[in-house]
Amino acid sequence: MDKVSGNNTGKYALIASIVSSLILVIIFAILSFMVNSARTVPLYSQVDIIAGMVFVFILSMIVSASVWPGIIEKRAKNNSK
Repeated sequence: MDKVSGNNTGKYALIASIVSSLILVIIFAILSFMVNSARTVPLYSQVDIIAGMVFVFILSMIVSASVWPGIIEKRAKNNSK
């Protein structure tokens, strides 16, 4: 692999990790707000939901940062053949 594609692989992996983490955070926020609004007495406070969103973002970044580089490298090898 040449230097340029190796550099782009890192950028693509970072972008994919951030985007997938943000999508998971949005899904978490929508579901938690729906659960809270469906109850007469809210189960979670706004601080709980925001802290949960931060927690989901950090955990999903850890997981996706280890998964996406392998997927992108595998696709780059298949495209170069």
